[in-house]
Amino acid sequence: MTAQQNTSLASFTGDAQPYGGGDPYADYRTADLPFTQYANLADRQLGAGVVAANDEFFAQRENLLVPEPAEFDPEHFGHKGKVMDGWETRRRRGVSAEHPWPTEEDHDWALIRLGAPGVIRGIVVDTAHFRGNYPQAVSVEGASVAGSPSPEELLADDVKWTTLVPRTPVGGHAANGFAVSTEQRFTHLRLKQHPDGGIARLRVYGEVVPDPAWLAALGTVDVVALENGGRVEDASNLFYSPATNTIQPGRSRKMDDGWETRRRRDRGNDWIQYRLVDRSQIRAIEIDTAYLKGNSAGWASVSVKDGEDGEWREVLPRTRMQPDTNHRFVLPEAAVGTHARVDIFPDGGISRLRLFGTLTEDGAAHLAARHQELGG
Repeated sequence: MTAQQNTSLASFTGDAQPYGGGDPYADYRTADLPFTQYANLADRQLGAGVVAANDEFFAQRENLLVPEPAEFDPEHFGHKGKVMDGWETRRRRGVSAEHPWPTEEDHDWALIRLGAPGVIRGIVVDTAHFRGNYPQAVSVEGASVAGSPSPEELLADDVKWTTLVPRTPVGGHAANGFAVSTEQRFTHLRLKQHPDGGIARLRVYGEVVPDPAWLAALGTVDVVALENGGRVEDASNLFYSPATNTIQPGRSRKMDDGWETRRRRDRGNDWIQYRLVDRSQIRAIEIDTAYLKGNSAGWASVSVKDGEDGEWREVLPRTRMQPDTNHRFVLPEAAVGTHARVDIFPDGGISRLRLFGTLTEDGAAHLAARHQELGG
């Protein structure tokens, strides 16, 4: 099954130039991609992993999901050759001296478990620093498999793989972006490179679609958490770090693992607007300023609205924030809504926002219907 509307947004099909010294990213080719506002479903922090690959002779498959940009040291060589920060396979060969070339069907593959199942809106296959050793083309398929399948189970004949990115030429030392329009929930991807070569990073942007049965079994959950299907819709300022950091799993581990704004020189304030997993009853709030010490928000408030056209209602009034502290608040009565907003005064940052509650009856029904519609 192939999604015909999936397209390559930026074509970098020419050869990359050999490294000429200086900043290795100076001639890196990229573009503004319209889907990068979505969460990266292949984020290790969400629990993503590269569970298998058929070959990783030159560079390990796990490098694909490293959150930082790929690094390049022109003088770093190991026992197998140039050490590359990515996934790199050996050169394929033909069957004989008369036919030394790979066949049209030859390819290498890697299996990726998404950190959170969801609908994929775009994929970036980044070939940074792979200048003469990148694949001729790539393709990406998705599958939805319940539980925690082994590589052997994922490769079984009964697993249905849907083409998300058809076989498409790519360029070296470039961010090759592909829009995806398949309305289906996926748990795993199969990345192929034709016939061989190296890929530095893989990013998979989309919307989390949680399992409603799991949320129901847990009872009270964080209804704005990224892993549960919450997402950031907008923010006033993203100068230092993305607002999505505030709904990532776990506590912040360093200063740039939260959300920090530039210093204001006016009388305004900064804010983030969120969409909850679905219509919910919020009973408790956490605002964490971990690792934000001289730059945490001075005060913060939280508001909720019910429906796209609903009115914002303040449920946590403007409250003093302490640096590097987790603040907890029990609401006097449950706040019902579909959206939330945190305002900080005047600027600064927070590391995490947690909104604990339960789905309403109609919210749970809507989520269950969407989960079924998307093939969950």
